Parts: sequence; C-alpha cells; structure tokens
Amino acid sequence: MSIADIRKDYQRHALTEADVADDPIAQFTTWFDEALKAEVIEPNAMCLATATPDAYPSARMVLLKGVDARGFVFYTDYRSRKGVELADNPCASLCFFWPELERQVRVNGAVQRVSRTESDAYFQSRPLPSRIGAWTSSQSSVLPSRETLEQELAANETRFADGIVPLPEHWGGFRVVPEEIEFWQGRRSRLHDRIQFRKEAGRWVKRRLSP
Repeated sequence: MSIADIRKDYQRHALTEADVADDPIAQFTTWFDEALKAEVIEPNAMCLATATPDAYPSARMVLLKGVDARGFVFYTDYRSRKGVELADNPCASLCFFWPELERQVRVNGAVQRVSRTESDAYFQSRPLPSRIGAWTSSQSSVLPSRETLEQELAANETRFADGIVPLPEHWGGFRVVPEEIEFWQGRRSRLHDRIQFRKEAGRWVKRRLSP
C-alpha cells in the first residue's frame, strides 16, 4: 500500500455547538478526562510548535503538566531550542491528538515562564533519576558522544547521592496563555466538526469552522 492510499473514515462521535461548554478550559478538561477513560496512550502528550523571531518554525512532542484558567503548563530546559525560541519569540501552538476518540485540540497563545516556586514544586515531585537528569543534560547542545553523557550522569549521581537535588537555574516551566482553542472531532468523508474559541475583548467567542 502506498502512503497516498492510507486513510481512515472517522465516525465515532459528532460535535455540535450545544455539546461544547461555554468555557474552553472546561471543555478541554472534559475531553481530557474522556481520553483518560479511553486509556489513550500518554493523553497529555502534545506537539509544541515554536518559532524564531524571523518565523522559522520547529515542533516537538512534550508533556502537559498542568492546565487551569491561566493556561497550559509544561517544563523544560530553558537552554534548549524551544526555550531559546520562546525567550526570543514568546508565542506557541499546541496540538493534542487522541486517535482512539478521533479528536484533536489545538491551542495558540502567548507564552510566559511560571514562577520559580511553581517550577520547584513540580521539580521536587519528579522521580530522583529525572531530577538528576535535568542537571546532566544541556538539552539541544551538541554532545560529543553517549559516553560523555553517561560520565556526566555518573558524576551527578555521586554528587546527589543524598537524594537532595535543587532546582537548576536553567530549568523550569512555561505557560501557554490561550488566545485561541479549537476542538476537532473527526467525521465521515473528511467533513469534520470544528468548534473554535477566540478571546475577543476579554471574553471567549465560540464559532463553527468549515472542515
């Protein structure tokens, strides 16, 4: 079978304006809970797209670690490519895809760092190997070899043998403050349902988009 012949006709659900909450964060929470119940593999996995100031884009998968009325939170090395791009151009797009439910959620918005207090609270909740890993990897930098990384890991395991690992200055959270959220439900013949929320004059406006 050629790549061009791969296709799936979506027909599990429909999405009407009446089905969708008036608040997009409440709607996202509902869909996220349904993804959990459907045992979607890593339901908090999301594609994060950033761009340089001259609009050269890059995308990668990261994990959502918090969501509330303030926005969507993830954590990373601030020295990484995404960290540098967000420092220079603090705007981003997120995309969640839950194939088991034939659903997608897209989020666009401005980005801000979370507080050090919030970053530290999350950092200290991570498993010890993950905390040590944050000190070991200079994310996105050129690495001479895997052996170099393993040697640095061994040194840090000795350094933090007592299990006390402070939050690195170079590590923490970002919050995507949504200005636009779209809920996509797959439908037959590619005539999908798309309900979009846009922030206008401080309030959410809901509308249907053509598939």
